[in-house]
Amino acid sequence: DGSVEEEFEKRRLAEVINAFVSSLPNTEQKVFLCRYWYMDSLSAICKQFGFSESKVKSMLMRTREQLREFLKKEGFFV
Repeated sequence: DGSVEEEFEKRRLAEVINAFVSSLPNTEQKVFLCRYWYMDSLSAICKQFGFSESKVKSMLMRTREQLREFLKKEGFFV
């Protein structure tokens, strides 16, 4: 039931998020995708990368903050 404008915005948002994820350093990119694309648990990510839970949590928090700023610059948040 989406209008042309809504579909355009959805597609644009997906492109912007893809550009953001592609711009991340390799490790941050992989951790972010494991958590938010593949829905891996924190413990699974810790095991896979050999990181402590606090390191993974802080990495994800920083990446989310960077994404928020990136989206603001692209006009998605006011």
